[in-house]
Amino acid sequence: MTKPAASKRHLPTSPFRAPVAPVPKQFETGDQVTHDMYGLGRVVGVEDGIAALVDFGSTQMRILSPYTKMTKL
Repeated sequence: MTKPAASKRHLPTSPFRAPVAPVPKQFETGDQVTHDMYGLGRVVGVEDGIAALVDFGSTQMRILSPYTKMTKL
């Protein structure tokens, strides 16, 4: 059995730059978006940093942050 790889920590004395965390995506009510699974939609509600409620026409879905499969158009 193998253990899952632990994340590496950055030492302050390292000559290499620390990895930069990606900037979280921000959506506002009314934004038109596309989702890899659900297609085109419009944001109808936002819970800051938690989720976005998106109307995809036939259904409304609550998409959770970090919105990896959703892109703002």
